[in-house]
Amino acid sequence: MEPAIVSAIEPFPVDELRRDFPILSQEVHGKSLVYLDNAGTSQKPEAVIQALDHYYRTCNANVHRGVHALSLQSTILYEAAREKVASFLGADSMREIVFVRGATEGINLVAHSFVAPRLGEGDEILVSAMEHHSNIVPWQLLCEEKGAQLRVIPMDEKGDLDIEAYESILSDKTRLVGVVHVSNALGTVNPVERIVELAHEKDIPVLVDGAQAAPHLRLDVGEIDCDFYVISGHKVFGPTGIGALWGRPELLQAMRPYQGGGEMIRSVTFGETLYAEPPARFEAGTPNIAGAIGLGAALDYLTALDFEAVEAYEEELADYAIAELLGIEGLRLIGEPARRAGVISFVLEGLHPHDIGTVLDREGVAIRTGHHCAQPVMEFFGIPATARASLAFYNTRAEIDALVVALRKTQELFSL
Repeated sequence: MEPAIVSAIEPFPVDELRRDFPILSQEVHGKSLVYLDNAGTSQKPEAVIQALDHYYRTCNANVHRGVHALSLQSTILYEAAREKVASFLGADSMREIVFVRGATEGINLVAHSFVAPRLGEGDEILVSAMEHHSNIVPWQLLCEEKGAQLRVIPMDEKGDLDIEAYESILSDKTRLVGVVHVSNALGTVNPVERIVELAHEKDIPVLVDGAQAAPHLRLDVGEIDCDFYVISGHKVFGPTGIGALWGRPELLQAMRPYQGGGEMIRSVTFGETLYAEPPARFEAGTPNIAGAIGLGAALDYLTALDFEAVEAYEEELADYAIAELLGIEGLRLIGEPARRAGVISFVLEGLHPHDIGTVLDREGVAIRTGHHCAQPVMEFFGIPATARASLAFYNTRAEIDALVVALRKTQELFSL
């Protein structure tokens, strides 16, 4: 099923697009579902569901290893999905795309295969103050192992990175910069092109976590000029358990395998193993074939949309949501970045975010509450958690209105 053709000139056809997502039509606790947890995971269009169903019904077989018809067809679909990811990210070749379980595994792959052999005692890795735990913990583990130091690029009270401070922290000890493209806790869109430019002036490689950026921004790794870029399929309207790492070909070629096993080898004897060329070198074992095919279908769906129209609509919707939320007495936004994508975090005076989320659920409104796997962000703002409404192009003003009504009901319930 193809999505509605989206024009940057005509009104955004949100009602038509919503019909492509079966889950959005259901009720929760007797109320129409208002799904505002897209930063947690996005919903799946019928095209993705059909792609998964078609694979399992018609050509389920292992890839690359068989000469029979099902295996050949499965391999064709799997590698076609790799080509779609390459195109989506603006890569020069599908050989630059490694399938992984998600952005988290992609970061760990880079940590173990690229950084670990190049990291020594006294060296440094830089991350930003707004990173998801998946772009903190792997580097902490590696620094502990190697006697290196993890340094942090500071941010200001609005949730924007301090680029001048970042420039001053870069040094000849820095072995990698890891930075999120869009913050999952604040919605901040970081100036990754400038971050990369400053690092490359000192010949420092940069990894960009694009898990939250992929659903909202047009991506081009050539324009960003980074060295590694990771995405998660389930954030970009595809299945869970699948993602992709893009890497510069010369870096992938120089990297050791992340895991050993079948598929990632050229030949094996008891005396020696010769490894396959990238990306196969990093895809040990039977891959998530269906997940990759589903991710390819999701990217087909997404790229059929006009990203200028999508970005404009999402920006307008976020502005509307912020204006309406600020009309609620006692509500405080957490983070007011210069540029925002998809995420609005807030607290309500006198209420724990978990209580907010529980009451909203009874009203059919799904949001995320907690620290969002970004505890250092919560610590910076002096709070234990936030309520987070995260948007996608299939959300509407009416759903924002439902969120506001539910929040006011929550306040009334707790007599605030």
